[in-house]
Amino acid sequence: MAKKYNLLIVDDEEALRVLLESELSESDEYAVEVAADGGEAINRIQAKVYDVILLDIRMPRVSGIEVLKFVQEYSPTTQVIILTNYADVKTAIQTIKMGAYDFLAKPYDIDELFNTIHRAIERKQLFIDNKLMKSELTRKTGASELIGQSPTFLKLIENATRFAESDSFVLIQGASGTGKELIASLIHRRSPRNNRPFVAVNCASIPDTLLESELFGHEKGAFTNAVATKQGLVEVAHGGTLFLDEVGDISPAIQPKLLRFLETGEFRRVGGTNLLTVDVRVVCATNKDLRDEVAAGRFREDLLYRLNVITLRVPLLKERKEDIPILADFFLKRKAKAKYSKTLSAGALSLLMEHDWPGNVRELEHVLEGAVLLSSSDSIEESDLSMYFHRSDRPVTGQEPAGPRQQAEESTSLEALEKLQIERVLHQQNFNRAKTADALGISKKTLYLKIKRYGLKVEE
Repeated sequence: MAKKYNLLIVDDEEALRVLLESELSESDEYAVEVAADGGEAINRIQAKVYDVILLDIRMPRVSGIEVLKFVQEYSPTTQVIILTNYADVKTAIQTIKMGAYDFLAKPYDIDELFNTIHRAIERKQLFIDNKLMKSELTRKTGASELIGQSPTFLKLIENATRFAESDSFVLIQGASGTGKELIASLIHRRSPRNNRPFVAVNCASIPDTLLESELFGHEKGAFTNAVATKQGLVEVAHGGTLFLDEVGDISPAIQPKLLRFLETGEFRRVGGTNLLTVDVRVVCATNKDLRDEVAAGRFREDLLYRLNVITLRVPLLKERKEDIPILADFFLKRKAKAKYSKTLSAGALSLLMEHDWPGNVRELEHVLEGAVLLSSSDSIEESDLSMYFHRSDRPVTGQEPAGPRQQAEESTSLEALEKLQIERVLHQQNFNRAKTADALGISKKTLYLKIKRYGLKVEE
């Protein structure tokens, strides 16, 4: 069953509160609470995340205007619908300019009320989606679909789909580039929470000093530059799924706070004293062996046990090589800009099948993207893969393992090829860094660091 939306009715007229609560509670969509005045409303808002607030303007002591101002600062994703009478319509219009979603004049038409609430919820979702895009949390991670027909991969999909129905925590284990976030997204889409936010957080990419604030939010003045109150991502994910990628990189200082949140659903914003409660399902992923991290003293054992209710392991690409042809076909169709996508020659496919793919599916995608750029015909040939694979890469029976000197030479060669590819794509994209990073399948920050590392000249 889908999670209910939290509604708060704030009105000092008891008869109206009872009527609205009765009407709205009949719907399976809403969990309804009431407050008899503005002071009680503010106390409730400090303790719980509401999707929509139905707010009367005229109330003793703390007015609806004051409550609206508090909501705008304290919980900006919450949508406020003003309840008013015809004499206060002018004031109600002013509240729209202050950030209220809409107003309804008494007496209310119940159908209009339900429709207005539905639209307010849609507006909240658009607000959240926009916030996620702006903060780059819906980052580009490669393929947006799960592609594969190998038995190990199909078993993974079957298990993920089965576990999606519950609210249990899931720990996804797998090497970088195997598609852990895609599995997390699948769990969310197949869950009862699929109409609520999916919020992905890469714990390894956010400095320790900022991660707590990103997750749990902060109060105005909590630290330097905290010029306004900020909602944490756990609030943004309310009712939906919070995906903590690379959870093994969370520092020991933040792990106890995460553990408390996982156990109780309660948290405090940085610099705050009020306990807030949200309802989220947490899915985590890591490329580390967390048991080894526990043994090394870098990860709390009790946090591991809390996260490790259900474990899914994403196989390496070399463990499902039978999927390489269909993955390659998918990437070529997606990457090719011509009317007809390119195909792989038998020799090129042989090279792909022989490679061990230490970077997994992400590496395969990037290799094929480069091959599409290098290819001058409708077919990807072995020569189009030359900057990634060499004849010496092919396995030779009885060949001795590469020594340190040979490994260093191979590393240097790969760096030279990487530099060449970056230069090539920079020219193709007219030195537009954003487009170059997108074409290479890396972040703008990574591109900047590689440009600096290789001393590349970039025209402005």
